[in-house]
Amino acid sequence: MRTRAHSWRARYGQRFTAPQTVVVQPTTWCNLDCRYCYLPFRKLKAQMHPDVAVALATSVAQLTTGDGPSIGIVWHGGEPLAIGSQKFTALLAPFEELRHAGRVHHYVQTNATLITDTWCDLLATYGIHVGVSIDGPAAMNTDRVDVRGKPAFDRILRGIRRLREHDIPFSVISVVTTDSIAQPEALLSFLAKLGCDSVGFNIEEVEGVNTDRPAPTPAQAEEFWRRTMTWSRAHGDRLQVRELERLAEYLHLIRTGQRTAWEERRLDPIPTVSVTGDVVLLSPELADTTDPAHDDFRAGNILHQPLAEILGGASRLRYVRDFLTGLDRCETECAFFDFCRGAQAANRYFENGSLHSTETNYCRVSRQALVTALTTLAAQEKGQAA
Repeated sequence: MRTRAHSWRARYGQRFTAPQTVVVQPTTWCNLDCRYCYLPFRKLKAQMHPDVAVALATSVAQLTTGDGPSIGIVWHGGEPLAIGSQKFTALLAPFEELRHAGRVHHYVQTNATLITDTWCDLLATYGIHVGVSIDGPAAMNTDRVDVRGKPAFDRILRGIRRLREHDIPFSVISVVTTDSIAQPEALLSFLAKLGCDSVGFNIEEVEGVNTDRPAPTPAQAEEFWRRTMTWSRAHGDRLQVRELERLAEYLHLIRTGQRTAWEERRLDPIPTVSVTGDVVLLSPELADTTDPAHDDFRAGNILHQPLAEILGGASRLRYVRDFLTGLDRCETECAFFDFCRGAQAANRYFENGSLHSTETNYCRVSRQALVTALTTLAAQEKGQAA
């Protein structure tokens, strides 16, 4: 038994690094009700108590050193700004000594509808990196509505204008749906004019409570990525695309004889801390997911166990072991593993019903289609040159 337990710990250590990111849920509630949202409790107004933030800050202090890399504290939700600036400040306070020492840095992912001058002052004071969720121009943003079903587009733009007025840089995450996936040039042009530093495209996924909407196909995704590459080549100085940057980094390392540097990269366990202090590993999307077979994916609670201890016991969790088994299968069976590095945990669970499964539609549209788009584009250009 000790040999088997040691084997699981060794496999976990081979696959995972120490956490580089901790996702924190200050509230379950969101003032929007986006039609593709995966969160089951977004209409409940639960909020994190400052004691949870204190316990987390104490744990993070044990995981960082003055000369090591800092840990990103990502405030996610729900809508993080929905708790109000005073309560948010109270949650930030326990991390201040660590922030000033360069051991943590803050991120917030927001729908931007609640951003005011007061919020901008707070974001600047604490050096918070801002990510805004917006899906494109008004015609592509119709799924982002409030709880009354009214469009949120104008309110999102208002919040973005405030960020720009205060010279606060921001990135964007856009959900690409079956409607917008056919219009990458219009989407990219809009985002470039918006003033963001970079964009990440999340092609709509079957996840959480978002189970009934049609997902984009691999063929649609390949065309989207191919046209995105073509646009970026012509306008790359205007907007960085997260997925293209990752592919470019991979190719650079391979071409310059640095394959080992790529292959030695390990996964971030991404501990996610809920409003109650419960900790979920592997994918933030697994938080608030009810599954008795996996004890609702709880790895521990930050109020009762330090994060280092929770992470130290990760290999004993059934769902983590299932994920490692699936990861081994991905490496053995999938031609795209060298770039992809393995299927995402939440996508395996929600699409296939099992974390030890392998390929998902997420793999096909967000990883495989990205590679095949580049291959197709290169073949087309070679043919034209000939």
